Amino acid sequence: MSDKYGFADAEYATGAAAPGITQMCEWLGVSKSGFYEWRSRPESATAERRNRLALIIKSIFDDSDSTYGYRRIATELARQGIVAGLELVRKLMRELGLVACQPRPRRSTTHQGAAGPIPDLVNRDFSAGAPGQKMVGDITYIYTWQGWEYLATVIDCATRKVIGWAMDDNYQTPLITRAIEMAARNVSLPADAIFHSDRGSNYTSAEFAAVLESAGIRQSVGRTGICYDNALAESFNGVLKVERVYRTVYPTREMARKDIARYIEIRYNRKRLHSALGYRTPEEVHDEYLNRQPAA
Repeated sequence: MSDKYGFADAEYATGAAAPGITQMCEWLGVSKSGFYEWRSRPESATAERRNRLALIIKSIFDDSDSTYGYRRIATELARQGIVAGLELVRKLMRELGLVACQPRPRRSTTHQGAAGPIPDLVNRDFSAGAPGQKMVGDITYIYTWQGWEYLATVIDCATRKVIGWAMDDNYQTPLITRAIEMAARNVSLPADAIFHSDRGSNYTSAEFAAVLESAGIRQSVGRTGICYDNALAESFNGVLKVERVYRTVYPTREMARKDIARYIEIRYNRKRLHSALGYRTPEEVHDEYLNRQPAA
């Protein structure tokens, strides 16, 4: 039998001296009575606090689906009224073996359309003063045993919230049309609203241009082959893949659709702390904006 420090209790069990402990005490120049007195002491207040903090950190890490690094965990601790420095959180996570999931190399799926006269109205400025003022969109793919499933998203630049999305077994124009139509339903769009994307053939099609025009949305596209021109949308795709898709097996398309919908609406929009938002959630930022508006 061993105690909390891992020492065998042979002496207590048999009444005989335990050679191992006796020898170690001689090496360290301490008495056996002193050793047993030290072993019986209760944990210090500091050790108890570290143990409690470690349990909370493990709980937050598990609740994040193993996606939070030490900065987000420290922020979540602060949101719960628990004071803990970044270095302490990082050290405890290392001791607990908690490692957030890491990104994989990116593969492009964009099929470039003709470089028509559509301007770039964003110029890599993904800030916005109000929800619906500036939006970005992209398409990414999810592997299932039934074949590829494609996800089109519309992200609001002011709140970083996914305000529109659609999934299908192809990435044709109706897919991105459904995503932008959802966004228009979810957010009140101002008259000068902008939707920005890459130069994929479906985004630069006449059909999609007509959809945006009918919704009163100005179209914007980045330069050919320059991912930084649509970095906000690309960033979301990367987060989705790392935090969910690469860690999940989807036997059917329907399972992928339900799981991605759950991640977007529950995890990403409402629970995940976003570094660009001062470690707040997109839903919190959206609600804060609405609360600042004067009553009608």
